[in-house]
This record gives sequence, C-alpha cells and structure tokens, in this order.
Amino acid sequence: MLTGKSVLITGGTGSFGKKFVELVLKRYPKIKRLVVYSRDELKQFEMSQQFPLSKYNQIRFFIGDIRDKERLRRALENIDIVIHAAALKQVPACEYNPFEAIKTNVIGAQNVIENCTDLNINKVVALSTDKAAAPINLYGATKLCSDRLFITANYYKGKRDIKFSVVRYGNVMGSRGSVIPYFLKKRKEGVIPVTDKKMTRFNITLEEGVDLVLYALKNMWGGEIFVPKIPSYQIMDVVEAIAPGCKIETIGIRPGEKLHEEMITQIDAINTLEFAKYYVILPSMRLWDVDSYRREFKGKNCPIGFSYGSGKNTEWLTVEQIRKLVKDHVDPSFEVEKITRDGMKRRLSYIQGAESRELEYSAEKGNR
Repeated sequence: MLTGKSVLITGGTGSFGKKFVELVLKRYPKIKRLVVYSRDELKQFEMSQQFPLSKYNQIRFFIGDIRDKERLRRALENIDIVIHAAALKQVPACEYNPFEAIKTNVIGAQNVIENCTDLNINKVVALSTDKAAAPINLYGATKLCSDRLFITANYYKGKRDIKFSVVRYGNVMGSRGSVIPYFLKKRKEGVIPVTDKKMTRFNITLEEGVDLVLYALKNMWGGEIFVPKIPSYQIMDVVEAIAPGCKIETIGIRPGEKLHEEMITQIDAINTLEFAKYYVILPSMRLWDVDSYRREFKGKNCPIGFSYGSGKNTEWLTVEQIRKLVKDHVDPSFEVEKITRDGMKRRLSYIQGAESRELEYSAEKGNR
C-alpha cells in the first residue's frame, strides 16, 4: 500500500508518530519518503538518533507548525499521503489556553485541508479522540470541529482525486501524559491519586492505533469516521494491576473531565454501520452509495438508541490483562510488587538503616 509512496505525518515526534514511523519503516521498507513534520527540534534530533539516515534513507525531518500554512505547504510538496496527528491534547492545558487550542486544533486542521486540496494529495487521514463525541471540554470541542472540517472537505474538493477520513479511538496505553506511566511513577511513593473510583476509560495500544490508521488508508472511500471495537478498563483495576496495596487518595474529577468516555453517541448511531472489528460513522450528506459500502465490508446498521461508551462496554480488561499490557507496551521491566503499609514501613526502615550504616562506616574510615 505504501510502497513507492511519499507520506507526511504531522506531529510526527509524538507518541503515535514515533510508533507509526517505526512500524511503517519495518512493514514498508520500499516506501519512497517518510516526512516527520513537527515543531520541536530536540525531539526531532532524538528521533533521528533512533532512525538514522544512514540506515533509513527514506526518512526526512521537517521543522514546522501546522499553524504556519506556508511552511506546511512547502513540506507537503510531492507528498501522496498525509497522516494528521498534530494537536494540543492535554485537557487542562486546553482549558486554560483556549484560543491556543483553537489555533492548533481547528485553524491548523484547516491549513492541512486547504494545502492538501490545493496540492492534490491522494489520501488524508486525521486522528481524532473519544473526547470529540459529546464534548464537555475545549479539547473535545476543537477535535469535534476538526473532524467536521475533514469530513466536509470531501464535499468541496471538486474533481480532485483526494479523500479525507478520520479515525477516532480512546486512551492510548503508555502515551505521554496518560494515566499508566503516571501510576507507575506514583507507586514508588506508596500513594496513588485517583480522580474518581467509578471512572472508566477505553484502552488501545499504540500499535493498534497505527493498525487502524493503516486500515483506514487502505479501505477509505472518503468521509468516514472509523471507530475501533476496543476494551474498557475500570480505573481501580488499573490501580490494582500496577500498585496493589498502595494508599488511594481521591482527588476529584478535573475541569473538563468525564466519568466515562463515549465514542459514538445516540445521534451518531443514526449514521453508523457496524463491522466485525470496528464501526464507521458515515457522513450525514451522502458521498457514495451506502448499500454498496455495507455489502463491500459486510456490515450492518446500528440499532436506534445505540451508543458506544466506556462505561457500558461489552469487553473489559482484567487486572492480569492490564499487567501484561503494561509489561508488553509500556515498561518491559514492570513487575508487580505488593505494597502494604507494613511493607512501606519496613522499606523506609531499611533505607534509613542503610544510610545510618553508611555514615558510621564513613566516620570509621575517616578516623582510621
């Protein structure tokens, strides 16, 4: 699919971007060019150490911001396929810096669309988020707006041979700022902060996220929002999997945060088809024959009143499954350590005793 093609990924030095580059270079060694477009020169330098030009002569690094339309246009010259992953993603940061989120997530998205249309890029896949469904925070609202921009771009492309589609999925395991790396860090202190013990989330690995994007690239007709069928987890099961025995500190839900995540609302369900491993939210204004699409991929209509949320999912990760995923996808050195209050006291006593013995040894050595 990508052999002989030139691909550009915006936000290419993020968690998704690095995994995308890794897997694409492995699976498609004859890709013509793979351009990493991002604004952080340090991350690009670090990534270039991981993927040196001497070994991967297809890769290119391009400093730029999607807010800068002219710079982005230059980077997109002679590109066949675009993966749009750049965004301001941290919910609290977007809440406190609202127009910065709009400039990147909305205006930046429109810059991608207009440049790709003008340059007649063949395919564009934009990454969305579960927070774009029935959004209650600014990040979700900007990504919903971005989704609409990409879908609507299919209506005014004219006779150009270009398709725009979107992939929407839940929390990516191990990505920067996500809960599992945070819990791994906090368990060393013996106290785990939890916003609400009833909280649930969808879960997807970085590799599964890349697979969904590649699937969309291969099968897109233009205008779809692809939603994978993925498991949920209870936040307290994550705590038990990572830090059993640690003290739980309930800190309350943060501004703009949901108790449960939703990827398909009841309103979306009217235009949603179900397939074996994913759902597709169809464009409200038809771009192609839906019956042909349904037959092509062996799908069916979702029932009236259907919705797809993390709290009412049919597939749940167990504690043991979470532990295995953490070890396989986040921290290969991860081991479960039962931490009890007595254990914490014994550990602290041991550390203090070791420090005391070290001081005594130093004093004796100095006297000699």
